[in-house]
Amino acid sequence: MDLSVQQWQILAILLVTIGLFLWGRWRHDLVALSALLACVLLGLVNSDNAFIGFGHPAVITVACVLILSSGLQTTGAVDLLAKYTLPKSSGPTISIGVLMTIGALLSSFMNNVGAMALLMPLAIQLSKRLELTPGKVLMPLAFGTILGGMSTLIGTPPNLIVSGFRSQAGLGHFGMFDFTIIGVCVAAVGITFIAFIGWHWVPKREPKGIKGFESGSYLTEAIVPEDSAAIGKTLGIIGQELDRHDAQVVSMVRNEFRVFAPYPNRRILQGDILMIEAEPASLSGALTEIGLEIQQENPPKEPGGEQDLMGPDKPLQKEELAQTSLQEFVILPDSLLIGRSAREVQLSRRYALKLLAISRQGRRSIKRLRWEKLQAGDLVLVQGNPEALTGFANTFSAVPLANRDIRIPNVKQAAFAALIMATAILATAVGLTSAPVAFSVAVIGYVVTDIIPLRKLYDAIDWPVIVLLACLMPVAAAMASTGTAYWLASVLLENVAQGSPIIALTLMLVVTMTLSDFMNNAATAAVMCPIAVSTAQQLSASPDPFLMAVAIGASCSFLTPIGHQNNTLILGPAGLKFGDYWRIGLPMEILVVLISIPLLQIVWPL
Repeated sequence: MDLSVQQWQILAILLVTIGLFLWGRWRHDLVALSALLACVLLGLVNSDNAFIGFGHPAVITVACVLILSSGLQTTGAVDLLAKYTLPKSSGPTISIGVLMTIGALLSSFMNNVGAMALLMPLAIQLSKRLELTPGKVLMPLAFGTILGGMSTLIGTPPNLIVSGFRSQAGLGHFGMFDFTIIGVCVAAVGITFIAFIGWHWVPKREPKGIKGFESGSYLTEAIVPEDSAAIGKTLGIIGQELDRHDAQVVSMVRNEFRVFAPYPNRRILQGDILMIEAEPASLSGALTEIGLEIQQENPPKEPGGEQDLMGPDKPLQKEELAQTSLQEFVILPDSLLIGRSAREVQLSRRYALKLLAISRQGRRSIKRLRWEKLQAGDLVLVQGNPEALTGFANTFSAVPLANRDIRIPNVKQAAFAALIMATAILATAVGLTSAPVAFSVAVIGYVVTDIIPLRKLYDAIDWPVIVLLACLMPVAAAMASTGTAYWLASVLLENVAQGSPIIALTLMLVVTMTLSDFMNNAATAAVMCPIAVSTAQQLSASPDPFLMAVAIGASCSFLTPIGHQNNTLILGPAGLKFGDYWRIGLPMEILVVLISIPLLQIVWPL
């Protein structure tokens, strides 16, 4: 079959788009928007329909579910569930199994990352009680939340995308619980495997320099003030004093020039900046003993402002220091801090907070602290008063890692939030109305009952995901309308599946699963759905099992830390490395294939 010009064009756009997703240097939403605009400029997508994806039912539903998930978090409804279900004295197998089950249950009805963020501090406490390294609890929790997401229509964006393509094929949308039989079976087997066997295979790693659960060694910038006792001393003497606090000087900055591994006989001058590696517990004592202050970021001068750009922010006074505390946070994948440095964020000036240190996968950064751009999964040490620290977590999507009590801020609102969410789910399940309408009404209910203030409504939405979904919908439609999806399906059937429906179904699941290990799962589903429908058409089979295979494959990203946001989230706190995930991720994906293929043929016959 010879390809037409349009087919070559959409195929080229598809390959470049997948390549950029895998490369990871550009944000996924920007890549998706670029792909859409390329299709419009080449005439593959009508300009009048270019942004019709923003009104797609799947996109509307995802946005609403994100808002509703935020309401469940802020009211404390999830904390109430965890309080009465987490075991207090059980061993590792039962404790990890119950934690994973809670994570799976929550992620079935709310955003996966939100469920992970809520349970992550509890998982850390559990690892302490069980005397396990954090990774042996955090990785099972991450996998549990991923498994749970595939159990309902709203559990994960790929399910909604698959449902949308089923409707376009003329078969109507999938129901709320059409995913449940296979999803629950896969989740149950996966949780059982990890609880009894899998957690033992997680490498016994702790971030460098920790005891119990800390966040590894931090690299902190400390300036030598004019009254410092360190002035005139050599770095060798300072090093001996720091040794008592398990800290060390790794480099210094003088007159904006950085010196790595400075000579021990170099004398310290006023204004020098010492790059000190220390643990959070010993940091304060180390700085106090040798008379250093935390180096502050110098934000750009606002128009008409009076701030001196050449000098640091005013240091905290003793009475202010008495009211402040240190808190460790892990940066979520959707945080506003990602790709920005402390200098750009201006935490000290705008939020009365100080970014003291950064730890990335248990290793110190080699860059100046205030110029280091933050990444998902980074651990940051922040100083401020309790109110400001709480605001930091909410504003910048960061999870506090210190122990926290499980509490219900507002029991009445928590009950209302759960009731409204359950009503929307029930209305969709019984066919009373469509998912976008039901969950939009639920959002209005949240606003009316003040569960989510109107001013924070749009803050709860992960806009990059919305843009990605909305932009890829027309691109996927162009794959189908130009016949490119049909051609790709033909290639797979003729050269690999040899016309066998079962082999084709298995291939669809494995290819989707492999792609989702390295690129966004929603993007994977959008790319694979047209191919799945075309494959079914050529086999004269029902598209349902093939679309379900895409949904399962897109939701099972276990091999890498970049395939799913929850895998990224635990990378730093667990002290894991990129290659650690496959140890239980590969057996998990094999189990998923072995369980899913027979179930698909039973529940959704070919």
